[in-house]
Amino acid sequence: MAYAWRRTGLKAFFNFESRKKIRNLHYRSYSRASKNASLSMEDFPCNLIRNFSIIAHIDHGKSTLADRLLELTGTIEKAIGTNNQVLDKLKVERERGITVKAQTASMLHTFHGQEHLLNLIDTPGHVDFAWEVSRSLSACQGALFLVDASQGVQAQSISVFHVAQERGLKIIPVLNKIDLPSADPERVTAQMQSTFGIDPADVLKISAKAGRGVEEILQAIVERIPPPEGDSLGPLKALLFDSSYDKYRGVVSLVNIKSGQLRKGDKISSCFSRKRYEVMDVGIMHPEEIPTTVLYPGQVGYITCNMKESSEAHIGDTLHRVGEFVEPLPGFIPAKAMVYAGVFPVDSTDFPKLEESIKRLTLTDRSVTVQRESSSALGQGCRLGFLGTLHMDVFRQRLEDEYDASIIITAPTVPYKVVYKDRTIFVRNPTEFPEVTDPSSRVVEVQEPVVKASIIVPEDYLGEMMDLCFNHRAEELDHRYLDTSVTSARVILTCRIPLSEVVSNFFDELKSRSSGYASFDYEDGGYQTSNLAKMCFMLNSKPVDALALIVHRSMQEEVGRTWVKKLHKVIPRQLFEVPIQAVIGKKVIARETLSPLRADVTAGLYGGHHERKLKHLQNQKESKRRMKKIGTVELPQEAFFDILRAQNSR
Repeated sequence: MAYAWRRTGLKAFFNFESRKKIRNLHYRSYSRASKNASLSMEDFPCNLIRNFSIIAHIDHGKSTLADRLLELTGTIEKAIGTNNQVLDKLKVERERGITVKAQTASMLHTFHGQEHLLNLIDTPGHVDFAWEVSRSLSACQGALFLVDASQGVQAQSISVFHVAQERGLKIIPVLNKIDLPSADPERVTAQMQSTFGIDPADVLKISAKAGRGVEEILQAIVERIPPPEGDSLGPLKALLFDSSYDKYRGVVSLVNIKSGQLRKGDKISSCFSRKRYEVMDVGIMHPEEIPTTVLYPGQVGYITCNMKESSEAHIGDTLHRVGEFVEPLPGFIPAKAMVYAGVFPVDSTDFPKLEESIKRLTLTDRSVTVQRESSSALGQGCRLGFLGTLHMDVFRQRLEDEYDASIIITAPTVPYKVVYKDRTIFVRNPTEFPEVTDPSSRVVEVQEPVVKASIIVPEDYLGEMMDLCFNHRAEELDHRYLDTSVTSARVILTCRIPLSEVVSNFFDELKSRSSGYASFDYEDGGYQTSNLAKMCFMLNSKPVDALALIVHRSMQEEVGRTWVKKLHKVIPRQLFEVPIQAVIGKKVIARETLSPLRADVTAGLYGGHHERKLKHLQNQKESKRRMKKIGTVELPQEAFFDILRAQNSR
């Protein structure tokens, strides 16, 4: 038997096709290794380097175009017609089909007989990840501005275009998906001309999925985008624009060399923390890590230098050689959290593990703010600040996927500004919101954050969009036409709307009312005075702090009635009557009563025992009255799950 198995195994091993595959795989690995081994960074001065990014609205084909560029330059193997999403490395990115984390890839491209180094920094397209886009563009001199030929200019297209323009980047307009049956290149090109002032002759028309026209993009990158500037003999200045964490090597930092040279073994220092490090490893992303001995001006690569704490890698920091004092490079404006939510472990004993997981994950996403908090109902947890609701949901999924965390996340809230007679505070947790109706509170006014929203929608849905905005307390509504096509005119609607309305169910209603055609973008619009109050929920006259809400006075009755009905459905019945109340200050807004469980205590008594029956009934009533006075109603974990799920989908 053993001999027969060995002979079968040898036969399979020496099978011609098997040997052919092994030989081809070995040849590809050898040629790739030889190419990388011969890579010398000093062969690429600034005039042979192009640093660029791809900017676009979500789902306009950024990741697919990145795949084609990597294939045409020989960085990865060709796979035309498939979407490998090479730069979308996170599980959440592949599952959702969106880019969440900016990634870097260096490519070698020969143009007019001269080999060039092209550094691509891919960017997300959703408004919640605008900070990722801003950081990526800081390391670039140009950008490919991608627009879908079937969908046309979208809300986020306008936002990212202006961000790139403000930074002085050379913008190359690209029209993607021209092979789709619904594509209308002429109409979309006219939109780009009227909205951005782009010359139609400069627009490159491609199909990234089919690989059509992508070679022209490589030519345009070399010809149109200016090379970076930098002095290789000057003092070292390296901009730290991103970082990640490796459990064996510590912090891995992505840097853009502005001047000087960065070598393995160099002693460097941080302008932000003043800490000193020794460079242990240096290299480029090709698209995986390829070690090199040195990085020169204009080049983008990674370094490891024994940074153990995530707080040491400060995004926007300037790294310089020890003993050479330099002027720090302009950093980034810190991202301001727009949405807050509490994150608690399902098992309270898992809090240390959850806190460490959040700490590691925030290293790759510095826009998340973290603060400890505790709840009488949910135990110890963290209060996290996010840039939006999608950002919050992606962070939750990454915790579950990458760190196997089992968590409860509360409903999103926004930061409110409470102005007292002698001070001003920001309230990020509803439980900390003061009782405005109490005269002793000394509150002068309460302000809520607002955003400047832009909605792009076909003309047929303009009425629905205006009605949606009015229902969510929007003000200063205005609209204008993006194009004047008779068949498919599109309108951009602008307004000021409270952020608390946006983080509820606004986006779902937007897509539903527009049949999926509307696109939405917003930016910070400051604070404005508003008539707000804290709504508490009481079970048997005892408040449940984890369910507190901040509501506008105009909606208090509707919200109160909705939530007491939801609580009535999920709270298990007790042996006594339980009143469920929504309360603002001392005023009860809505109430539902949970009826008690009824036990037939006289079932064993016959008709001749009338006095005993009466005595039993009196004892039962007295016991329930006593239980109602001292009894406590505890919400089970399942009930919290149901309530918070409903709250998040509100």
